[in-house]
Formats: sequence, C-alpha cells, structure tokens
Amino acid sequence: MTKFRRGDVILVSFIFTDESGVKRRPAVIISSDTYHKGRDEAIIAAISSNTERMLVGDNLINDWQTSGLLFPSVATSIIRTIKHDMIAKKLGAMSTHDMAAIDMNLKLVLVLS
Repeated sequence: MTKFRRGDVILVSFIFTDESGVKRRPAVIISSDTYHKGRDEAIIAAISSNTERMLVGDNLINDWQTSGLLFPSVATSIIRTIKHDMIAKKLGAMSTHDMAAIDMNLKLVLVLS
C-alpha cells in the first residue's frame, strides 16, 4: 500500500516538456487510489505559481494555502508519470472543491466524458 493518495500535493523534480532541464516544483497526484494498488508510480499534474498565464486545462487553485503551497498557484494540464521514490515530500492535499475543478479541466483536455 502506498503512502500517497489522489489529491496529495507533492514536491518533485519535473522535467521540462522539451526535456531541456529539470525544475523542482509542486505537483498534484491525479491518479486514482485504485491505480496505486500494486503500482510503484503515480500520475501527476504540474503546479505553477505563474497565475498570469492561464492556458486551456489550467485551474487556479482557490485553497492554495491549505494545500501546502507557498504562493497562489495553478494546477496545469502538464501531466507525467513518476515513481514514488521520486517524490521529495508531501506538502499537503487539494481541497475537494479544487480537485473537482482539476478533474473538470482534465476531462476537457483529454476529451473524457
């Protein structure tokens, strides 16, 4: 059984989409607890403190302070799969309201019903 759950806000080294570098940043676990059973990885979405640049699929996090974030932030639709041992630490957890909004944006971006 894993110690990480869907909605956890974590700190992880995130590879840039063009693979030109790596930046330590917060992310939210978006994979289900069912997915985590028997797996040593999690699917995550990057979190950015750049709230000025909102793109399709991005979600402004309302409860950023209670989520363990230091600044107003955006959950992006930049997704990747990581091994659990790549997680530096857990910062907090998304509120139910913010997680529901993230889910809606993921459905939009991934064309899920």
